[in-house]
Amino acid sequence: MSSMLSNTSVNSSFVRPETFFINGFSNIPHAKYYYVFLSVAYVVTVLGNSFIMSTIYLARRLHTAKYIAVFNLALSDLCGNSALIPKVIDMFLFNHQDISYEACLANMFFVFHFMNMQSLTLLALAFDRLIAICFPLRYHAIVTKSVMFLIIAFMWIFSVIMFSILVGLLTRLSFCRSTVVNSYFCDHGPIYRLACNDNYINNVMAKICFGLLICLPLLLIIFSYFCIALALSKIAHGRERIKAMKTCSSHLLLVSIFYLPVLSVNISGFTGSLHLNARIINNALSQIVPPMLNPIIYTLKTDEVMQSIKELYKRNKVNLIIERNSECIGRN
Repeated sequence: MSSMLSNTSVNSSFVRPETFFINGFSNIPHAKYYYVFLSVAYVVTVLGNSFIMSTIYLARRLHTAKYIAVFNLALSDLCGNSALIPKVIDMFLFNHQDISYEACLANMFFVFHFMNMQSLTLLALAFDRLIAICFPLRYHAIVTKSVMFLIIAFMWIFSVIMFSILVGLLTRLSFCRSTVVNSYFCDHGPIYRLACNDNYINNVMAKICFGLLICLPLLLIIFSYFCIALALSKIAHGRERIKAMKTCSSHLLLVSIFYLPVLSVNISGFTGSLHLNARIINNALSQIVPPMLNPIIYTLKTDEVMQSIKELYKRNKVNLIIERNSECIGRN
């Protein structure tokens, strides 16, 4: 036991481990194929979200409040999967399952922070759609670029504070028995449950974060779409109603893809009815699949983005032709 300890407080019963061991799957055959899938998912996530961010940055028509939020969602998706997938692949494909205490807490913070930013950004996009459909004449006065920047800045600060507290509270825990984490990354629940001393405040904080950062945004999104549905029901012309609904379709898809897996995993986690391997797979897919699909949905389901991509392609093609003609004239 002494080789496992890096720091012991004045109270000899307090134990802070040198490392945690991330257990991963339990006796599951062909698990390496799953980690290969994660590698492919990560490549798609990086390419897709980088493409969306580049398109928003280069296309002037997308320099609006709505696409500031979309850019933030793509950035959060990219950073979230970058905090999670490379570490998971390194751990289980290359057998580096031991992780230092400090690195474990840092990994936990970044994974949860960027996952939370996805949730809060979906709420910001719901606010954008609510104002656009319920108050169309005042939309450009209410949802300005500066207002969206302020909303996103507040979300980042709030999320950083909440998860600094969540992770910081783990430092008061003593791990005098096991340091084997039954998860695929430094997951908060499996770690605080290993503590020998009282972990009640950690349990409460976990539930506060889940309620405040996952459930509350979802309830507000549902309320916003209830208001949108009421507003659409008052539109006399069916064509206008369909056009307004179409502007919400991509956002609704993102909300479904993100919240349904997260809620199902957490609810089953509270009931304790999921097998360890099933919980790991469901958790991983709920964190990895939405960031991979979000840029694809926004590219295929949003006319503004598709039009901007076409314009950028034509502009690059024209520039290429001009450069070639210039080279030919220079040679002559």
